[in-house]
Amino acid sequence: MRPQPRRALGIALAAVLVAAPAVVVSAGAADAAPTAAVRLKGVGLDDPHEKDIAMQLVSSAENSSLDWKAQYKYIEDIGDGRGYTAGIIGFCSGTGDMLDLVQHYTALKPGNVLAKYLPALKKVNGSASHAGLGTPFVKDWAAAAKDPVFQQAQNDERDRVYFNPAVGRAKADGLRALGQFAYYDAIVMHGPGDGSDSFGGIRAAAMKKARTPAQGGDEATYLKAFLEARKVVMKKEEAHSDTSRVDTEQTVFLNAGDFDLNPPLHWKVYGDSYSIAS
Repeated sequence: MRPQPRRALGIALAAVLVAAPAVVVSAGAADAAPTAAVRLKGVGLDDPHEKDIAMQLVSSAENSSLDWKAQYKYIEDIGDGRGYTAGIIGFCSGTGDMLDLVQHYTALKPGNVLAKYLPALKKVNGSASHAGLGTPFVKDWAAAAKDPVFQQAQNDERDRVYFNPAVGRAKADGLRALGQFAYYDAIVMHGPGDGSDSFGGIRAAAMKKARTPAQGGDEATYLKAFLEARKVVMKKEEAHSDTSRVDTEQTVFLNAGDFDLNPPLHWKVYGDSYSIAS
């Protein structure tokens, strides 16, 4: 598996927004002059099949593979200053989300094979250090990945920190499946929070250029603004400077007018071609 760019994780979590599947109301002081409600068409990203498509799309960029379920065991240091990067969504030992994951796993299954590394994970948080981890940790991560409880823990933390906040915010902004995915992919790479280089900062920059559908804006125009704002942030860091996951993936779907992410889907990431037939 060749290393791919990963995201930085902001410490603050984005608020989880719960939206009804049919009608979504814009919320938040930053969302000036929203319309009363936005009626979304099509199936949202929280539909099980659409969620699986989203995971395949992310995995194509993060792991050069559509087989996202094979990534529970993934772990390596890709040299981005964030320590180990691992699992289905790129949990990092240096950014806190790997620590949260192992704590959750231990709450679900006390005495698991990774529990003994919790003190080390607390010490290396915020750094690229492998102190107290190293080869034994890498081997034990691979062993834990065979445990359905650890797989569920990864799913839980993916949803809590990334998927649910992104999809909830996108629905509140009046975005269909493509926009929901654009938010999700951005929060995976850049992390939640309101800093200028985080998901919240990217969204704020886009909203200065275009109104969301919930504010009465055109969906395509707003998504173009969001993707352009994201590329600005990506280019600030060498590890993220290849913007093909925007240029030859999300923008391809946007230009095709596929706001519902309906297969067949064809795209490229880092020069590699991928397809989802149905």
